[in-house]
Amino acid sequence: MSDRPLLAAYLRARRDLVQPEDVGLVREEGRRVRGLRREEVARIAGISQEYYLRLEQGRDHQPSLQVLQALARALRLDDDGLRYLVRLARPAPPAADHAPGPFVELLLEQWPHTAAYVSDRHHDVHAANDLAREMAPGYFEPGVNLLLALFESAPREPVEVWEGAATTLISALRFQAEASSPRLQEIVGTLSVGDREFRRLWSRHDAHPQVSGVSPTFIEPVGWVEFRWQTLEIPGDAGYYLTVFYADPGSPAALANELLRGRVAARLTPSGGREFGGAPTGTVAGTPTA
Repeated sequence: MSDRPLLAAYLRARRDLVQPEDVGLVREEGRRVRGLRREEVARIAGISQEYYLRLEQGRDHQPSLQVLQALARALRLDDDGLRYLVRLARPAPPAADHAPGPFVELLLEQWPHTAAYVSDRHHDVHAANDLAREMAPGYFEPGVNLLLALFESAPREPVEVWEGAATTLISALRFQAEASSPRLQEIVGTLSVGDREFRRLWSRHDAHPQVSGVSPTFIEPVGWVEFRWQTLEIPGDAGYYLTVFYADPGSPAALANELLRGRVAARLTPSGGREFGGAPTGTVAGTPTA
């Protein structure tokens, strides 16, 4: 059975974002609709207006794959959007939650050259290496939720860096998390109550996996540098992801990485212990952005 309320909400949200010009229609004078009209979507997708209305009202049980593909074209969805649309219409049984295997922490302990961390489908951090902790103190610590920490950060500057990170994390949360997950409801509920900007971004219904990008990061005394990042799903551990930061050779980010490695070495105590910890400091440094 489809998750009809979520499917309906997704269709409405994406319809609002598509403009007539995007699909070759002429915008008539005095048009007041925010995006496309229902009948326009239905006509472009080649389905009846009544059938599309039932989908948007959550009254249809399970649209065919052919219909979903036609709707994806009408709504200008990319491959990720189509995958998410199909998942809403034909959800798989929820995956069982379990902790990642012990090899993950062992792997990160022996990963000394680039910052790396492991998180789950809700952006809860489960493990991180020393460089990740040094790059973004207080963020990449087991138990921290990256999305909650980002929205609790202050000030949210530079605005474009903060919003890029927020957009990436929110769209990945929607794409990766199970719709019925209590943890998802907890995160969304917490942020929806107190944050207007979260409500605005969440209402767009963007859904994309966290795959790769560039993360502007402030590192003293170098300043703002651009680390590249790549996220890989951990085989055999459904719902857990390894994110690795790296730098182009000879770039300011490469210099910053060497400085971070030196600080990590300096923080090691004679007994081999570490002196990390603390709450998020208000920086968005190191948080993946698009």
